[in-house]
Amino acid sequence: MKRLLTTFLVCALMLPAFAADDSTEVDRCENAGHVLKEILNVPEDIPQDLLDKAECVVILPSVKKAAFVVGASYGRGIMICRGGISYTGPWGPPAMYALEGGSFGLQIGGQATDFVLLVMNPAGARSLLKSKVKLGADASAAAGPKGRTAEGATDIVMTAEILSYSRNKGLFAGISLEGSTLRSDGSANDKLYGKQVSARDIIRDGKVKAPACASELIALLNEKSPKNKSDPKSLK
Repeated sequence: MKRLLTTFLVCALMLPAFAADDSTEVDRCENAGHVLKEILNVPEDIPQDLLDKAECVVILPSVKKAAFVVGASYGRGIMICRGGISYTGPWGPPAMYALEGGSFGLQIGGQATDFVLLVMNPAGARSLLKSKVKLGADASAAAGPKGRTAEGATDIVMTAEILSYSRNKGLFAGISLEGSTLRSDGSANDKLYGKQVSARDIIRDGKVKAPACASELIALLNEKSPKNKSDPKSLK
């Protein structure tokens, strides 16, 4: 028991160092575009009808998972949304976001995974713009279906505010991230835009222009899903 407790404390001390990300905000912004481009070009990717109904997309490249006595994940990426009052305009500038989560269990080793989350209604987007959101509690979440269409998806999936996907070692699949939290990465936003801005300033209030590092991502989304095809009633 004493040995297990010692190992636990050592790993707990290691987690902050493991969580530290030495990539720059520009790197993460660019990598988000690369990751989504690769995912949307695989045969069994995100269903087109779901992408067309998403108000926002969260992309978290190479989320790290430390797994010793306590499993914990930490990743940084971006959230990008359609413009306009009702999220019906072109895709706009991204805000930096962070994913944090933990799970207990005897695990050894570590891995890096890309995550893509679809925000499927304005309520989910509003939650993410206001504060830290715990998936499954503050916002309903489910593993996303994959393939050409979402036909056959369960009611739980089709009514979820956030659908999540993962890619690890070339394998792409829906994955549940319930229990993890998403939050705006305030200091990263300030660094990327060169001034103090909130996620709402960036995504809803048009206080900044999209940085050059987001050009590939924005062009990709405007090409792949130029129009929001959600039921207009759901956008109010």
